[in-house]
Amino acid sequence: MTLGMWNSMRGAAVAASAWGAVLAGPAAAEVTASSDAGFVSRNVAEVSAAPDEVWQVMLQPGRWWNGEHTYSGDARNLSIAAVPGGCFCESIPATGTGGLGGAIEHMRVVYVAPNALLRLSGGLGPLQSEAVTAVLTMTLEPAGDGTRISWEFVVGGYMRPSMRELAPVVDGVIGEQLTRLAASLARP
Repeated sequence: MTLGMWNSMRGAAVAASAWGAVLAGPAAAEVTASSDAGFVSRNVAEVSAAPDEVWQVMLQPGRWWNGEHTYSGDARNLSIAAVPGGCFCESIPATGTGGLGGAIEHMRVVYVAPNALLRLSGGLGPLQSEAVTAVLTMTLEPAGDGTRISWEFVVGGYMRPSMRELAPVVDGVIGEQLTRLAASLARP
């Protein structure tokens, strides 16, 4: 999604219902709490890959993140440095003659337990320009011969658009990314 598309979502109840109809979520997805002060989005998927394999792929968002949900339009510009203080960043290539390019810190890594848990803090998309705190906890647990991947995204603070209206939109976007990660790990 481009910056303009993200900006157009601000406070738009119509966009919330449209996105809900378009995006396919993982096996289990829901906004588990929502108020004027914040919301919690929880998405879960199970894959046949082992936790160490899921971990390695999860740290390469360029392989599975939807480029429509980036500022550059290309998920290959995303990276995650899985160390405390590390960055979930996006490089913005210089375009045309005289283009300056740039970079964006989407989130900062605050907790790392390899093959088990990655926690990031920071606002994604339209949340970045609002006075909110957002935390994404990505948990990997053995499940039979595979892995259960759980993403919980907790957002709180002050936001100009309605938190209640934006919650299902954000849940849809987060759920789409988890679904894409799970699909990238599917065995033929």
